[in-house]
Amino acid sequence: MSEAVQTLDGWYAYHDFRTMDWVAWKNASAADRRQAMDDLLSLMADWQADAVEKRGSFGAYAVAGHKADLLFIHMRPTLQELNEVKHRFQKSRFADFTKAPYSYISVVELSSYLAKPGVDVDSDPYLQGRLKPTLPSMQYVCFYPMNKRRQGDDNWYMLPLETRREMMKSHGMIGRNYAGKVVQIITGSVGLDDWEWGVTLYSDDALQFKKLVYEMRFDEASARFGEFGPFLVGHRVGEADVARWLTV
Repeated sequence: MSEAVQTLDGWYAYHDFRTMDWVAWKNASAADRRQAMDDLLSLMADWQADAVEKRGSFGAYAVAGHKADLLFIHMRPTLQELNEVKHRFQKSRFADFTKAPYSYISVVELSSYLAKPGVDVDSDPYLQGRLKPTLPSMQYVCFYPMNKRRQGDDNWYMLPLETRREMMKSHGMIGRNYAGKVVQIITGSVGLDDWEWGVTLYSDDALQFKKLVYEMRFDEASARFGEFGPFLVGHRVGEADVARWLTV
């Protein structure tokens, strides 16, 4: 049996993708739309307050393409708190005008492939900041789920630990070339959702997503062992942006 690598785990993450029922929205009365919008803006204000108080993290995004219209990313210390976030939204009047084409549950994860020995995770500010992150205020977001392949000779989980460690070191060096351009948050989802990891990228230049993912495709860890789900991309929105977007 190949040796399993241990992980450091932080806040739970909920990627909540929503599509608008525009027909229902346009046919609703102005008063009903106003109530729904007020419900949403009140929720967003509360979620942002939670982030300021370090009780979690939150980001809202308008999604490009047909796969969704909005993305709300929530992070909380427990699954119960994520469920409370979900239920509060579902009880809102605004939720009646949306459908959920996709969602993703995971937990912020740091791999110990490259971990430094002897570090106290609970008292190390750098690790705590990585495990309980404030979502970047960068303009654009890109999310995709992924697996490590398990086929014949290309079975990631049967490779020796040192081989995997060297591949991930090479993989990480590519990411370092994008420091300052792209921020990456990895969330683990083995046993939590349909894929093994969720990858969320942030940048002030959406083209950097294409450049980074393309370059990583040539790295062995991705070329031989990477399997990728759908990519969803969008841009950050605040309360004023959402109000303007929903105005008919």
